[in-house]
Amino acid sequence: MVLKSVGAAAALVAGLLVSGTAFADADHADRVFVGGTVWTGEQGEKPASAIAVKGDHIMAVGSKDDVWPFIDTDTELVDLKGAFVVPGFIDNHVHFILGSFNLTQVDLRGTPTKEEFIRRIAERARTHPGEWMLGGSWDQEYWGGEMPDRRWIDDVTGDTPVLVSRYDEHSLFANSAALKLVGIDADTPDPEGGVILRDAGGRPTGVLKDAAKEMALAKVPAPSDQLMEHTFRAGMQHAVEHGVTQVHDMGWDWRSLHTYERLRDKGQLEIRFYSFVPLADWEQMADYIEKNGRGDDWLRWGGLKGFVDGSLGSTTAWFHKPYLDAPNDTGLTMVDMKTLEERVIGAVSKDLHVAIHAIGDRANDELLDIYKRVAQGKGDRDLRFRIEHAQHLTQDAIKRFGKQHVIASMQPYHAIDDGRWAAKRLEDERLKGTYAFRSIMDSKGRVTFGSDWPVAPLDPIQGIYAAVTRRTIDDKNPDGWYPEQKVSVEQALVAYTRNNAYAGFQDDRLGLIRAGYLADFVVLSQNLFKVDPVTIPDTKVLRTVVGGKDRFVAN
Repeated sequence: MVLKSVGAAAALVAGLLVSGTAFADADHADRVFVGGTVWTGEQGEKPASAIAVKGDHIMAVGSKDDVWPFIDTDTELVDLKGAFVVPGFIDNHVHFILGSFNLTQVDLRGTPTKEEFIRRIAERARTHPGEWMLGGSWDQEYWGGEMPDRRWIDDVTGDTPVLVSRYDEHSLFANSAALKLVGIDADTPDPEGGVILRDAGGRPTGVLKDAAKEMALAKVPAPSDQLMEHTFRAGMQHAVEHGVTQVHDMGWDWRSLHTYERLRDKGQLEIRFYSFVPLADWEQMADYIEKNGRGDDWLRWGGLKGFVDGSLGSTTAWFHKPYLDAPNDTGLTMVDMKTLEERVIGAVSKDLHVAIHAIGDRANDELLDIYKRVAQGKGDRDLRFRIEHAQHLTQDAIKRFGKQHVIASMQPYHAIDDGRWAAKRLEDERLKGTYAFRSIMDSKGRVTFGSDWPVAPLDPIQGIYAAVTRRTIDDKNPDGWYPEQKVSVEQALVAYTRNNAYAGFQDDRLGLIRAGYLADFVVLSQNLFKVDPVTIPDTKVLRTVVGGKDRFVAN
């Protein structure tokens, strides 16, 4: 028997030897974790204290007595020392390529002033001259709301091309060097579904919204396969350090999927991936599945990501009424609704999984209507349609998620971030339907949680804190921003585990700590049910187990 520690584990061994338990005839575990408080995720069940694992599956979960029959002389015993254990966190919505690359790019998140914004860009240009400057995650609301202008940074960046994203990934900021390289000037028309911000003379300011942003990014040289793999390994390490055992990657192209495949073939995946490609590629994905199947428990595909509109911060989310601070603007659509519905119909005809981004209240209403029409006549087909973000909802829309069995794929950190400034854009009546976690749950809708990384941190602990407290990050809402939408710790955990497994068609093997399920779980430093919710961010990830193996152990 391999001992990882003394104390509880040693006591268990001694008890087993005294009891004379016969090991030889039992199917023994490779690893047994004891001495913890295990929230299994099973509805109505009391916490367990021990988990037995064989290979990549859970053999048994329960009390010390429940795991005794599975311990042999070769079993590794791990003493949890009273730590809190939960099923592996699944993140319902990431942009893994962006988040992973951002780990090595310029960091503009939380830049407090215009001067600091310029300084960070200038420093990156000085240390990496001539290289494309990407990453970013800037937010103009930190310095009063003024959108950046290329003239702020042209003198300090020179020929180094700059294309840095707003934190919501719906706007880019470019310097003159980058605008020249991507071919955008005063004569370039706004693309359908996008906006090129211009100064009084008609020249681009450098801010490119939605489709205009994509037009620019298409001209950036693609990274090599080797660089993609190196960067994704860094992203996986970042994930396991935060207890993330699987992500649903809302990819904008196929390169991420192909990178995951190469890493899987090399045995280098540390977390599980459900890879989405653009909804417009539904026919290509159907052909791909016919030739390659749908993947395995480490890497799966068959999901399609579409868009209705843009974002609140970029004033491109689609609303029924205009913005307060843009009285002639109700947002925009990324594609016309007829085309979007045709793509959904096509995807469903090939048994593909549809997830579509909708932020504004009209965007959500229109998408719910599309889903309702497409589902009609499909009988008992288990479509599991998803609305990504489901951010601003009318009161009628809130009730439709449960009635239509549409999954609300939401990201709670956005609520405590956007809550700092959302009142500039929308009045109280519309804000009452913003990030309406509790109302959707109360109306029997299924809510799942994630991060939208790198738009928000890849950190489920921060997400749970946001959902439970709704305390905005500027500390101006200590009782919660629209506190009636706060949820319980258990509801937040379910949304990060069991419900996300359902949202990925894996609820038969993930999302719970249950015998027969895949051995994915996370060991935390404190019991989230017993601490003051304000202290939830103090929780540390002590160990992340994926497929029965330690992928991260804190020092």
